Amino acid sequence: MRLMLWTGLATFLVDQAIKFYVLFVAFGLSWAQVRVPSDRLPYPPPVDVYDPFLVLRMAWNRGVNFGLFADFDMRWVLIGVAFAISGAVIWWLVRSGGTKLTYLAGGLLIGGAMGNVIDRLFYGAVADFLNMSCCGISNPYAFNVADIAIFAGALGLALFADDGKKPA
Repeated sequence: MRLMLWTGLATFLVDQAIKFYVLFVAFGLSWAQVRVPSDRLPYPPPVDVYDPFLVLRMAWNRGVNFGLFADFDMRWVLIGVAFAISGAVIWWLVRSGGTKLTYLAGGLLIGGAMGNVIDRLFYGAVADFLNMSCCGISNPYAFNVADIAIFAGALGLALFADDGKKPA
């Protein structure tokens, strides 16, 4: 259980530190620029880190994955969903236990979800900025460290969760 909490905290802190660095150092935004209504958040020019493999390209995501439903004001619904899923994962792992891998996966998912919750609370949208392309394929989407952690955590829970049943 402690592994899940420490993993979640570390994931959350790493996500927020990287977002802070990218927004306020790499893109050079000011606090006033990101404290405006979410439909007027700034889109600074891209920063080539290792073009085309890694480009910092700002994308304020007001919706769910890939910006779906961004035209609807779902900020509070999505914050509630993040808390509900995080609570369900904690309840499930406390109730049924798990291996170190499942606790690690749960911590990744929870830490990533809370990182995106903080974005929605402070900015009204999730700060996505990592854009990766390769091999002549141009990826139009951006993501962040929290998204990576959520994906890895969900995948880890799916792969390593023990349902408590003995093999026949």
